[in-house]
Amino acid sequence: MESMLHGFFVTAGLIIAIGAQNAFVLKQHILPVILTCFICDIILISIGVLGLGSLISQSPTATVALAVVGALFLFIYGANAFRSAYQGNSVVQLEQHNAQTQSVLKAIFTTLMITLLNPHVYLDTVVIIGGIAGTLTLEQKGFFLLGALSVSGLWFFSLGYGARLFIPLFQRPVTWRILDIVIGCVMWGIAISLMQYALTML
Repeated sequence: MESMLHGFFVTAGLIIAIGAQNAFVLKQHILPVILTCFICDIILISIGVLGLGSLISQSPTATVALAVVGALFLFIYGANAFRSAYQGNSVVQLEQHNAQTQSVLKAIFTTLMITLLNPHVYLDTVVIIGGIAGTLTLEQKGFFLLGALSVSGLWFFSLGYGARLFIPLFQRPVTWRILDIVIGCVMWGIAISLMQYALTML
C-alpha cells in the first residue's frame, strides 16, 4: 500500500501541472482524447517502471546518480512552481466549453503530437518515475505502477468529464496559485526523499 501511494503521489505531482496536453483535454473533453492520453501514460510509465527502472536498479552507481539528478530536477521543478505561485503567471486562457470540437481523428492526432513530441513527457514518465521506481523491489514496483496509473486515469477522466466545471475554475488566478504551491511541496518532498536514499547508498 505504501508503494502504491508513493506511485500515486509522485505521478500526481508530475502530471497535474496544467500544460499543453492537459489544457487540450480541457478544451476537447471527449472520450477518444482522454483515452489517448491515458494509453500514452500506460505505455510510457510502464516502460519507465518495469524497463528503465529495472535496468537502473541493477547498478547501484546508476541508481544513486539518477536519484541525485532526479532530486536536483525536482528541486528546480518545485522552485519554478513556487515562483509561479508568487508571480501568478500560470494562468492560461482556455477556450469556452461551447467552442466547436474538432473531428475525432484530428483530435486524436493532435493529442498524440502534443503528448509524444513533448520532451518533458519522457523526462517525467520514463526518467523521473522510472528512476524513482528503480529504487524499489520488484513487488513494490507492481504496486508503484498501479498507483501511478491510477492517478493518471483518475486525472484525465476527471479533467475531461469535468471540463465544463474546471474551465471557469482555472481561469481564476487563485486556483493556479494554490495548485502551484501544492505541486511545489510535493516535488520538494520527493526530492528530499531521493537525496536521503542516495546518501544511504553511498
